[in-house]
Amino acid sequence: MANPRQLDKRRKSVKNIRKITRTMELIATARFKKAMDRASAATAYTNRITQLVADLMKTGLTVSHPLLEPREKTQNAKLLILTANRGLCGGFNGNLIRAGLKQWDVLESVADNCTLEVSGKRGIGGMKYRGVVAEQQFTHFEDKPRFDEVDAIAERYLKAYAAGELDRLDVVYTRFLSPAKQVVAVETLLPLGSLAGADDSDAADASAGTPYEFLPSPESILEEVVPTSFKVKLFKCFLDSAVSEQIARRVAMKAATENADDLIKSLSMQYNRARQGRITNELMDLIGGVNAIS
Repeated sequence: MANPRQLDKRRKSVKNIRKITRTMELIATARFKKAMDRASAATAYTNRITQLVADLMKTGLTVSHPLLEPREKTQNAKLLILTANRGLCGGFNGNLIRAGLKQWDVLESVADNCTLEVSGKRGIGGMKYRGVVAEQQFTHFEDKPRFDEVDAIAERYLKAYAAGELDRLDVVYTRFLSPAKQVVAVETLLPLGSLAGADDSDAADASAGTPYEFLPSPESILEEVVPTSFKVKLFKCFLDSAVSEQIARRVAMKAATENADDLIKSLSMQYNRARQGRITNELMDLIGGVNAIS
């Protein structure tokens, strides 16, 4: 028969763990709401810049920019993986590491020289454990990545691409689609071929004119829009990763709390049965002793 004291001690331990998981769930929920607002705002801004390029194309302008033109041969490729500094968020980090390893093999097959950069302690340790050491490591990005921090990284990428030291940049992150759906995504941010992705019908309708007037000229505006678009896209990757991490942690801690509730109920039943059984045995011993005396 189980020892009631041990069962009660274990039940108290599970209750303490439940308090921790419940608290972490509430914290992740609060952080998720703030991060989602920032990610939604960045999505709207990114879409507006893309629409601006489409409007430029409607003027009959041939979109041409060094960041938009793919290299004839990919010699130097870089992979950036965005993970979390902490665990307890389900398969969030594991899925990113697996996708990063797969994309790393792809880049090694098409590029002569590949370098890796990882954001997040979990990703840094996971890739190192699998034999791939990151050239650059970032651990200061939490649930509130700032644009100035990402801008410094983006500027380094742009300078390397302009100098011919970088031919391709791939980013592995968790894309935020909705509070109920997040997917691991692999995007090629350099070259920015997707910026020129206006519909063919819109380009063909260039002669119809556009309701916008561009000053000083569409070309000069494009010179500012293209680098800014890259920075915003990279910043959105960090924001999506941050909000997806909080969602994953909220879901994981909610599941842990529910499992703790079930375990507490099961232990309470076992404790009550063991305690009742012990009381019954003591009564039987008492009755037996009385009968023996009489």
